[in-house]
Amino acid sequence: MTNSTVIQATGLRVSYGSFEAVSGVDLTVQRGEIYALLGTNGAGKTTTLETLEGHRAPSAGTVEVLGGDPADRKRIRPRMGVMLQETGFAGELTTIEMVELVGRLSGRSDDAMRLLQAVGLADKARTRLDQLSGGQKRRVDFVMAIYGTPELVFLDEPTTGLDPSAREALWQVVEDVRRAGSTIVLTTHYLEEAERHADRIGLMHEGRLQREGSLQELVEAHPSRIRFAPVEGLAELPLAHRLDDELVTIETSELQDDLTALLGWAAARGVRLDRLSATSSSLEDVFRQLGTAQPANA
Repeated sequence: MTNSTVIQATGLRVSYGSFEAVSGVDLTVQRGEIYALLGTNGAGKTTTLETLEGHRAPSAGTVEVLGGDPADRKRIRPRMGVMLQETGFAGELTTIEMVELVGRLSGRSDDAMRLLQAVGLADKARTRLDQLSGGQKRRVDFVMAIYGTPELVFLDEPTTGLDPSAREALWQVVEDVRRAGSTIVLTTHYLEEAERHADRIGLMHEGRLQREGSLQELVEAHPSRIRFAPVEGLAELPLAHRLDDELVTIETSELQDDLTALLGWAAARGVRLDRLSATSSSLEDVFRQLGTAQPANA
């Protein structure tokens, strides 16, 4: 594990009885990056995060976080901020009392009111937690995780239940915390959040890490598509193609070059390409292919 490596998991497996939720994951996270772990429900994302956070012991494999065992409560855990999917609150405390309590327990210092203001909760600082809405409680969870700018922050679906403006405000704070020196590891079901903010993305399916890389790397590895209505002379088209839903489909990793070649071929033969479309691949395309993908660490 190098000085720039914050998380190193090798051959990670986690089982619940006979069910293996995480099946041999290799994962590396570098200092200062935002790493998004995506997948369908039951893919193993939360179990992976809980193991990296030290809340679960691996059934097999090794996990090193911040240079040590993530379950080390004295040396490692105080350097982490954790936002779980669900957190139990002491309902009789006010919002600011809860945040400041967590700060004292973690040994970190910060301006609780400043953080509450950043996520739009300044007016709820003196409100009891049991009087907050679900989305407001979620933002309190987030503030507790980033309090004191820990070296490593885990965010498990941080924007679930938030309206668009609250989501945007939360992401602004995430970027601020990253610039202040934190490394961020998160899960989300909002693909556009990963597209906009993550430096690297890991795609999980059935307990395995199926794909990993930057958005550009993931998308470029997935073919773009050119489609048009069938025309005469297709047998002479010098591009691999197939008939798909009554349209000719060309899958390509060189969209601009192949589109130019297709248009040149059609012009030379006086052929009109009706219903022509050219679509670059997206993270959603890659995500949908998870079920048929080969694991990145198989």
